[in-house]
Amino acid sequence: MQKKPTAQQTKWPERISYGLSDAADNLVFQVMTTYLLYFYTDIYGLSAGAVALLFLIARVADVFESPVVGLMIDHTHSRFGKSRPFFLWYALPYAVFAVLTFVTPDWSANGKLLWAYATYLILGFLYTAVNLPITSVLPTLTQNQQELTLLGVIRQFFGSSVQIIVAVFTLPLVAFFGRGNDQHGFLLTMALFAGISLLLILNTFVHIRERFTQKKIAHQPFRVVAKIAVRNKPWLILSGVIFTYWLLTAIKNQTTVYYFKYTLHNQNLVSWANSFTFSSLIGVLLIISIAGHYGNKHTMRLGMLIGLAGQLVIAGGVYLRQLWLLFFGILVNSIGQGMIVGLVSIMLADTIRYGITLGAQAEGFFASSNDFGVNLGLGIGGLVTAGLFDLTGYVPNTSQNAATLGMIDLNYVWLPLLLYGILLLLIHFYPEKKMLTAIREHHL
Repeated sequence: MQKKPTAQQTKWPERISYGLSDAADNLVFQVMTTYLLYFYTDIYGLSAGAVALLFLIARVADVFESPVVGLMIDHTHSRFGKSRPFFLWYALPYAVFAVLTFVTPDWSANGKLLWAYATYLILGFLYTAVNLPITSVLPTLTQNQQELTLLGVIRQFFGSSVQIIVAVFTLPLVAFFGRGNDQHGFLLTMALFAGISLLLILNTFVHIRERFTQKKIAHQPFRVVAKIAVRNKPWLILSGVIFTYWLLTAIKNQTTVYYFKYTLHNQNLVSWANSFTFSSLIGVLLIISIAGHYGNKHTMRLGMLIGLAGQLVIAGGVYLRQLWLLFFGILVNSIGQGMIVGLVSIMLADTIRYGITLGAQAEGFFASSNDFGVNLGLGIGGLVTAGLFDLTGYVPNTSQNAATLGMIDLNYVWLPLLLYGILLLLIHFYPEKKMLTAIREHHL
């Protein structure tokens, strides 16, 4: 029999270890999000068109990978629990393939492309295998709503902190380790990040515990769970929010280095610009006080509005050629982004519990929408960016034509503005009150 929920079901060592799991994954993931397209085109020597096709194929794979890993979690029965053992099983392969992705074999063009396909596709699966359990395990750690929020905030605080560290220090570390050889610099930088990631993922496995995993509903085949999932409106809408947010983030982040290198002709400003994303931590911390008073839906909407306002300021900085205004826009925008992404795992935990009220207990499957949205958004964002580069005649490491420069502005300014509008539309239809009422009535 499960214990009656108490005010404190987790202690600080476990909370910190849970949060560090997201920091571990982001040491690798943020490099993929921000620098992998640049690495493939300007360092590794692949054409933008070839990279666009690679990203497209990877996203097709993601359509299957995230639900498959989610179902693997739902069908796992071990002495460690359902989600927790995935940290142990996949931590080392994840770290190894993170490094292999940035190995640059001196092969033919086709051989190099084949290596990129093999390493990137396998890394994508392994990222899902170590990241999805972070979301699926959350509802099993505690049944206290305030504590769920706290754990989600701690997770995102560490995750955002590492995103900032990677965004600011990756290129300086590449320069330090490479000493003029960027291929060598990227490889050693990723080896450092992957080694730290491995230790932090294993630390999470050691210190967290699944407390509330007793099945309330008997095992169901996938077709039954899928039919119930279609009725889980909050989950469907939140899945759309996750995908749109990461599509926006991928398009803008992957364009950043190109904007400063080819439009402003000063690649050294990339680290300065990324340093202003520290304000995302402010957004994450604001969740605790704002969500407690106004709820998760209204807090996320506020984050979207702040992000939109910051993006408008960025647009002003770009077209007025005012660097201080651009940096201020990044700072404001990042506050909103911190609020949005910080709430995702908290709100997904609610949709998982709501799924039980509809007749499906499938933590892994419902949690898979997070990694599915992240991977799909990242990949399609890379596909859009790389495809536009190819269409406008991009040539690495030389002055760009007017069409390419215009495309850089489109990706850095206008597409993110459009996607913020879509985010606001989606969150408007999120039925938070109905969901929370059903959860309370079922004593979940």
